[in-house]
Amino acid sequence: MKKNVFVIFLVILVIISSCVSKKRAQETINISGAWALYPLVVKWSEEYQKEHPEIRFNISAGGAGKGMADALAGTVDLGMFSRGISQEEKDKGVWWVSLTIDAVLPTISAENPYLDELKLNGLSREEFKNIFIDGSIKKWSEVLTGTEKGDIIVYTRSDACGAAETWAAYMGVKQENLNGTGIFGDPGLAEAVSKDPNGIGFNNTNYTFDIKTGKKRPGIEVMPIDINGNGIIDPEENFYDDLNDLLKAVGNSIYPSPPARELYFVSNGRPVKKACLDYIKWILTDGQKYVLEAGYVPLDQKVINDQLNKLN
Repeated sequence: MKKNVFVIFLVILVIISSCVSKKRAQETINISGAWALYPLVVKWSEEYQKEHPEIRFNISAGGAGKGMADALAGTVDLGMFSRGISQEEKDKGVWWVSLTIDAVLPTISAENPYLDELKLNGLSREEFKNIFIDGSIKKWSEVLTGTEKGDIIVYTRSDACGAAETWAAYMGVKQENLNGTGIFGDPGLAEAVSKDPNGIGFNNTNYTFDIKTGKKRPGIEVMPIDINGNGIIDPEENFYDDLNDLLKAVGNSIYPSPPARELYFVSNGRPVKKACLDYIKWILTDGQKYVLEAGYVPLDQKVINDQLNKLN
């Protein structure tokens, strides 16, 4: 009799344990938004699940505008965001937390017929503005020496996104002021520029460089920024051949900000899910060790401490 009771008791424990496990396995964190942050969030989520298999992630890219809209509407737990938070967004009650730093890079095709000269001289902020905003520079001959050179074909983003807003901010304007053929998403814009020898656009770091090799992705080149405007890329401005060199330039504030910028999670008020808060806390502590290897710049410890205080 006692043996039967013991067996029944074990069966009940197994059933209860199974139910609890299934309940935990169903806990999902829904995330959408910026292409810039998407690769790192995927990496973080994969590593986090190794320690917390009961948590599931539903992650989709679609631009910073979508991340903010989804977060404010409550259709996702966290929005991935890649530009500064506007006053209007603050007035709507958005909550945000900094996670890492990356950069928007001006890009051209590796097949550009004037590539060597462009890499040698670069373009100044004013020249970028005359290409992307004013439209007063229309041909490569206007920024290069020698005979008449081909038309500059400008590409921009068609979706509301942090990359376009950040690149526009570098030139003192908004995304809607950018000229060019609109292309959806970071991958699409990178492909369009790579296939057009006379094209120019902009991309987030992870869509310009191959994270595994540290070299630029096939077909893409960075259009160097002539930071001091002296008409040539000086040695201290020449950090585009290797991803690690670029990340050091961003981390040391040599590369301008913007187009370097912090990346965020946003939500409609402070997240109510404990699972979300635990995940963000892990990102700001243990998760920072994955930042550099994923092609981003870690936050300064003081910034991390300030972000951790937001979780309390």
